[in-house]
Amino acid sequence: MNTTLAILAQNSAGAPDGATALINTALFYVFAAMAVGSAIGVMVSRNIVRTAVCLLMALLGVAGLYLGMHAEFLAAVQLVVYAGGTLVLIIFGVMLTNNSTFQLYRPKRLEVVVGSGLVAMLATVLITAILRSGMADRVVTSGNTYAIQTLGEALLGDYLVPFELISVLLLAVMIGAAYLAKGRRREGEGQ
Repeated sequence: MNTTLAILAQNSAGAPDGATALINTALFYVFAAMAVGSAIGVMVSRNIVRTAVCLLMALLGVAGLYLGMHAEFLAAVQLVVYAGGTLVLIIFGVMLTNNSTFQLYRPKRLEVVVGSGLVAMLATVLITAILRSGMADRVVTSGNTYAIQTLGEALLGDYLVPFELISVLLLAVMIGAAYLAKGRRREGEGQ
């Protein structure tokens, strides 16, 4: 009994054992593949509804990566704000402004070339930065915690004005999308 408690205390306070490390590594690769695969799905999908579903899956994959790094608050914010709020806002905006939600998007060849070039350049810069900083060799342990209270005090103290400005900006975007949708409906009725 004491040996089991000692092992549990060691695993919760120090480096993970072999099985836990293997599970953590496998979950990392699953969530990373989910995020990257879904992001590629966002890029190549021509149907706007499928693009939104792929975006949802990419956001869920990133939330899983946050959980793997023991950043539970960031994972919750990712799910609530991005997957729950922003994605729903995007879907409603598309459905309000589009005549057909199943309309196919056909990108121009120049857009594909420029986008692919930017993705390749950004990937090269990120991979180079990770390799030079040595982040690939570091292991995140569960001993690194942060205080939610400190984060809340900073968000509603020092960063209160930017936080409120962003909320006003999102409200203005939503009102603008509704106004544009209303204007398009009037043009369609007049013809």
